[in-house]
Amino acid sequence: MNRQAENLGYSGTGEPEDVLRWALAEFYPDIAFAASFEHTVLIDMMTRIRPDIRVFSLDTGRLPEETFQCAAEAERHFKIHVDWYFPDRAAVELLTREQGVYSFRESLEARRHCCRIRKVEPLGRALQGLRAWITGLRQDEAESRRELRQIELDEGRGGLVKINPLAYWTDRQVRDYTHQRRLPYNRLFDCGYASIGCACCTRPIAPGEDPRAGRWWWESPEHKECGLHVNNRLNLRSDQTP
Repeated sequence: MNRQAENLGYSGTGEPEDVLRWALAEFYPDIAFAASFEHTVLIDMMTRIRPDIRVFSLDTGRLPEETFQCAAEAERHFKIHVDWYFPDRAAVELLTREQGVYSFRESLEARRHCCRIRKVEPLGRALQGLRAWITGLRQDEAESRRELRQIELDEGRGGLVKINPLAYWTDRQVRDYTHQRRLPYNRLFDCGYASIGCACCTRPIAPGEDPRAGRWWWESPEHKECGLHVNNRLNLRSDQTP
């Protein structure tokens, strides 16, 4: 295990709020939450610990209207400001001019190239100057996330500490928490969606399908990542189980 990870020293209960309380005490102000605005469970937890936590999101240029609606509701409900990051204009124009508006459907590499421009590069700018970042990732979302842990070293981004407080939660727990606390959420979940990204790459799923089945549905299940969450991670607590 990486020595930096061993020295982080988290020894809490593993409950999401406990993980957040430790992370905010350890890394604030050099920590931020990357919000996808599928739900607002973590914003609710974080703002009760630190109302001034930084929240950012990525506008790919192709998000569904419901995602912006959820973000606007979150800003009002929690009295926060969301920092939006956008793709490089010249890169998007060049991509569209040379490969067309639907090039991402032509091959896996073409789709990943689109994601690098619209998501990965803006995320890199959003993370500049931070020591840690918080995500809403969960193990039950996809096969590619089964080994997810609550606290990891993100070696793909220079060893940033990556905090995934909901790693061991289920979709039902997220929905129950949202309902019980009457939180804003993305209304596409009421229309059969289980995972929400760009409008052109996201669709509802059928009962019993994998939650990520509606993302890039023309690709194989093992490819259902966009590059934001790389897999060359080192777990802080590799012995921890859900």
